[in-house]
Amino acid sequence: MKRLSFLAAMCVLPILAFAEDKVKHVDAETAAKLVADAKVTVLDVRTADEFKAGHIKDAKNISIAEADFEKQLQAVDKTKPVLVHCQAGGRSTRSLPTLEKLGFTTVYHLDGGMNDWLKAGKPVVK
Repeated sequence: MKRLSFLAAMCVLPILAFAEDKVKHVDAETAAKLVADAKVTVLDVRTADEFKAGHIKDAKNISIAEADFEKQLQAVDKTKPVLVHCQAGGRSTRSLPTLEKLGFTTVYHLDGGMNDWLKAGKPVVK
């Protein structure tokens, strides 16, 4: 059983590390500049209810909790940089291997998610 767990971990860890290599981790200030300069597609992977409660201007809401998450991502331009976030950073981190697999070329991850965005006093749309 221990050997199986070890082998499973050895298969998953390289995938996560591979995705992390291509990701640029940014704070709220840097993310806000990317958004203001229209340099990214903002990808909000929270639920629809969370999105309705407040989101970054012009963000696309594709919830990672949806069964067709990967299919919905197909409609996003993979050649344009994306800024991915969730509420605190966990779900958006889990989305990184999928973005990698689908061929997104430039991915920015908003570390701390909407929590840090709001803490930094950045604007939201409701």
